[in-house]
Amino acid sequence: MTEVVPSYLSPTGQEIVFLLLGAVAVGSALLVVTTRQLVHAALWLVLCFGALAGCYLVLTAEFVAWVQVLIYVGAVVVLLLFGIMLTRAPIGRTADLDSGNRVVAALVAVATAALLVTVVVDAFRTAYMPLVPGQGAAKELGASVFSTWVLPFEALSVLLLAALIGAIVLSRTDIPGGPASEGRAGPPEDGSPSAGTARRDGESSDQDGGH
Repeated sequence: MTEVVPSYLSPTGQEIVFLLLGAVAVGSALLVVTTRQLVHAALWLVLCFGALAGCYLVLTAEFVAWVQVLIYVGAVVVLLLFGIMLTRAPIGRTADLDSGNRVVAALVAVATAALLVTVVVDAFRTAYMPLVPGQGAAKELGASVFSTWVLPFEALSVLLLAALIGAIVLSRTDIPGGPASEGRAGPPEDGSPSAGTARRDGESSDQDGGH
């Protein structure tokens, strides 16, 4: 007996919520790459990740949804904000970061999106999967990650470790040639010999002027 596939013209409540969350995720993702404020981009990224977590909840993948919130929203975005603050990156509008290739970038983005949408629609045109609870539980996902996908999982952990080490190196101030060493090249302090010599020269010139 063939299962009757529901029509797209009469969506259910879950499908409507999924579409709304998807629209929020796409809109916030566009704002991430179009905003001129770096901190605002990070905050829009939080909204995008939250909408994705809501999509996972609608698809009955509760474990993936909470991992999305805990790791991406609670750790990755916070790490990005700390990286912005520690590296003293410009958070406002900067003309040096504008390459002037907005038209080319927009064309590439639209072409890529059209290609992906075409492939997905062509591959899943007649596919329909009912929302059955339990597919996104921790047991099934753990067995899949640590058996089938264990090598990509370890490679990703090494990549995150390298990014963390790079952030620590960039934030250090005792490295020669860094921000701190450049700042030390300023005028000497008041207690230095050169400062005392400058004062004595100034005093002698004042005395000569008085005579």
